[in-house]
Amino acid sequence: MAAGAGKSTAFNIVIVAQQGRLMYEALLFAASLRAMDPGFSGRLLVAEPQPGPKWEGDPRIRNDAVRELLTGEYGAEIIPFRNNHFGQSYPYGNKIEALLSLPEGEPFVFFDSDTLVLGPVSQVPFDFDRPCASMRVEGTWPQPQLYRAGYGEIWRSLYDRFGLDYESSLDLSQPDEYWRRYLYFNAGWFFYRCPRAFGRRFLDYAVEIRRNPGEALAAQSLDPWLDQVALPLVIHSFGGGRRTIPEGLLDGEITCHYRAFPLLYARESDRVVEVLERVAAPNRLKKVLKQYEPMKRFIYQNRGRKVRALFDRSALPRHEKMLRNRIRKAGFWMR
Repeated sequence: MAAGAGKSTAFNIVIVAQQGRLMYEALLFAASLRAMDPGFSGRLLVAEPQPGPKWEGDPRIRNDAVRELLTGEYGAEIIPFRNNHFGQSYPYGNKIEALLSLPEGEPFVFFDSDTLVLGPVSQVPFDFDRPCASMRVEGTWPQPQLYRAGYGEIWRSLYDRFGLDYESSLDLSQPDEYWRRYLYFNAGWFFYRCPRAFGRRFLDYAVEIRRNPGEALAAQSLDPWLDQVALPLVIHSFGGGRRTIPEGLLDGEITCHYRAFPLLYARESDRVVEVLERVAAPNRLKKVLKQYEPMKRFIYQNRGRKVRALFDRSALPRHEKMLRNRIRKAGFWMR
């Protein structure tokens, strides 16, 4: 199904940025959005954590050139928010707490900052009444232990805790105790009709799971997985589920969640590399992005092409860990 077919409405795009890596990724995201979707008429909201007891230092963007490009050249609005529950100890919680400071009742699409826009996000037929999130995910959680709870018992315990219907969340085409049978997403993108409603529930679920994991989760790590444990429960509670938008658009034709530049050059398509290098080429942007060493080395000093030459993209290793290990062995890993 092509972008533009089906249901959609006006919406905002949300990313999180702060001092360090994320501000450069956010700048590249904004540049790619404006270059590849000039028809996007919503607001680009850059959520920025503020200083407070949950941070050891000041997390705000303190690079004037980055701020000026974001708000001037690329028309982004920087939205401050405070961390009352997460912060330095669990920065993935930014995507949860940021939602509470966004415009109430305005549909939103959240993207991780390490995302490249490849085409018109404005033409994706989002159904904001039926939230969804990225299905580009490996079976990273849970990791059932011998003589402990299995997939079904772990997930059922969470659905039961929050009064949700566990059975209707299952993909019955997948075998019992196989991770794909259970609702699980990558939190690299998600959407809904109201950020505050979504954020309040996301926060409630995440804080409760962290506070009291329960016996079924006793052997499971929640760092860094907490957001991806709570997210399917939130989506299911709002009547969403798997693939409420057509496959092949986000994490495909329209966006790429690259995660790290070594991974982008190792596994993504020629088109992704072409868009990246074209979007990053203007001198005003290049001058700023080169301040971040991985972008300098991979985009502008040809390290990306060296990594690309290590892999046959028609026969990539099955697991991301194998990609990372080969890149590290060659001495090219950076993040």
